[in-house]
Amino acid sequence: MRYLMIIASLLLLSACSTSYPNQAITGQAFPSVSGQNLEEKSMTLPDDLKGEVALLLIGYKQDSQFDIDRWLIGLDMTQTQVSVFEVPTIQGLFPRMFSTLIDNGMRSGIPKPLWKGVVTVYKDGEKVQAFTGNEKPNNSRVVLLNAQGKVIYFYDQGFSVDALNQLRALL
Repeated sequence: MRYLMIIASLLLLSACSTSYPNQAITGQAFPSVSGQNLEEKSMTLPDDLKGEVALLLIGYKQDSQFDIDRWLIGLDMTQTQVSVFEVPTIQGLFPRMFSTLIDNGMRSGIPKPLWKGVVTVYKDGEKVQAFTGNEKPNNSRVVLLNAQGKVIYFYDQGFSVDALNQLRALL
């Protein structure tokens, strides 16, 4: 098991193999990307979310989970009512080859009731990273989509109470 975790960590650490400058994406349509949730259901974002406001917490590295967890705790503590999806986004052929191993590692650390809200994007990982930028990849990308899949809020500077309050004001 330890060997598997080391491999998964190395894969996730190398997830940002191409560097893209951070972008200002508010007002833009989120690109159509395919992934699979931890229940092994294929999803296309944002198409499968249209008709509802949804919050994407996008992570590019394993270390992004710390920032994502702070956002999740803040959302929970403030009783923010919005559909939330964690979106691990991993670009490159090498991680795709080990996607089953990576996903199984995530399943072992995430309670089963939350699996439907964790959508891993491999094939289109580079598309998402190019869209948002991946400088400072430990910071999650917080993307609030309106019912049509348009970005109405974007934040990529790490969790802050002020950013959480700005997000909540839009809901």
